[in-house]
Amino acid sequence: NMIVRTPFYCLNAQKDNAGETHLVDLTQTIPGMAARAAEQFGAHPALEEDGVTLSFAELYGEAQRSAKAFLAHGLEKGERFAVWSPNAREWVLAALGGMMAGGVLVPINTRFKGAEAGDIIRRSRARLLFTAKGFLGFDYPAMLEGEELPDLERTILLRGTEGETFAEFVQSGAAQSDEALSDRLATIGPDDLSDIIFTSGTTGRPKGAMTAHGQNVAAVTAWCKAVGVDDTDRYLIVNPFFHSFGYKAGWLACIITGACVLPHAVFDVDQILKRISDDRISVLPGPPTIFQSLINHPALAEADISNLKKTVTGAASVPVDLVKQMKEVLGFESVLTAYGLTESCGFVSLTDASDDFETIATTSGKAMAGVEVKLVDESGTKVEPGTPGEILVRGFNVMQGYLDDPDATAEAIDADGWLHTGDIGVQNSKGYLAITDRAKDMFITGGFNCYPAEIENALLRHELVVDAAVIGAPDERMGEVGHAFVVIKPGEA
Repeated sequence: NMIVRTPFYCLNAQKDNAGETHLVDLTQTIPGMAARAAEQFGAHPALEEDGVTLSFAELYGEAQRSAKAFLAHGLEKGERFAVWSPNAREWVLAALGGMMAGGVLVPINTRFKGAEAGDIIRRSRARLLFTAKGFLGFDYPAMLEGEELPDLERTILLRGTEGETFAEFVQSGAAQSDEALSDRLATIGPDDLSDIIFTSGTTGRPKGAMTAHGQNVAAVTAWCKAVGVDDTDRYLIVNPFFHSFGYKAGWLACIITGACVLPHAVFDVDQILKRISDDRISVLPGPPTIFQSLINHPALAEADISNLKKTVTGAASVPVDLVKQMKEVLGFESVLTAYGLTESCGFVSLTDASDDFETIATTSGKAMAGVEVKLVDESGTKVEPGTPGEILVRGFNVMQGYLDDPDATAEAIDADGWLHTGDIGVQNSKGYLAITDRAKDMFITGGFNCYPAEIENALLRHELVVDAAVIGAPDERMGEVGHAFVVIKPGEA
């Protein structure tokens, strides 16, 4: 794996499945991919939501208008903007517009409360916040009341009307020239940060994983090639945009391949079945929970799911029978499982469409081209195939580091460039990786990482709770669910 870097140039020598070496151009950026999609796919539908359809040319035009508003606000290259909102058309336009202006995207989990979101906005020094009112009854701006946010200058509503709307924000950039935007775009290179996604650890305090344009474009492109996503596909994105799965393997994958983005904000089996039929959905990835729910739904037999073709799952243990049912009951032509983490742009390994049911269910596939994986014991010595060890990852997909945290970065990425994932796995002689345990204190419920320290801290804020310990307990539908042991004050019920 040879990587040659200069500030705006990066070629990665990768070997394909036939063992032939080829160079992958990593000079691309996310705005560059959007521009290329506008030229290559033009009038082809890029995004459909609530009766509104944007072609790839229109999507790029709307993103340009959004970018000019960022310029009008005075956002400088490298400054941060946050998005705290459910999946929506405006989410994509805000993210693309901010990146085209040279900004760095900071997605925020929609399940966060005000203190959690405020902590991320504060530590990322985000100057603008794009958010919503009314999603699942939440008023996100109101949840931030009382939070000290010294760098936040403007809050824009992607959905909702009581405040500055996204349309009003976009209109504020109308006086910006095309030349000003072109000049800014010319300064953005593959080594520049595209996003900072906060991910938690055993301490319970999230750390901001920083990744760059070039590595994200390369990783998503490789993933799309392996999965087979192309411009004939219609992709229902149920995975949240604040997560790598919904953002990078979601709408960014569509921009790179020409597939159509169909955002979906909340998983509801009845709605999903209707959308699969009405919107002719061909791509539907997600955690095993989604497919268990679809398979067990009483209305499945009457639903038209004939267009379903491609899916990727993972994030929890996958029963062999579920993989069989995903093909035989749901009709997917290709079912793959994968492994990745925020610190690796979301991508590490992937199974192959030709793999058998057991391989797909019990492993997370082989490392992607250009990515190395090795397993080590507690002393750091590489273990033999079939022996459990901590999973280490090295390649173009490894993050640039944690925001403002050199100590945590040095702990995560060693001097030889290996990312220590904290996950325990077993690798067979063919290179297939099975995740068996986690060195870090974490469990996964319905595809979401859950950190006991965070949950315990929340429980301990209750006036009656003296002590608390949280573990993951097996659950057929969710994979794992939280199980709390709580000690209350003496004499209290």
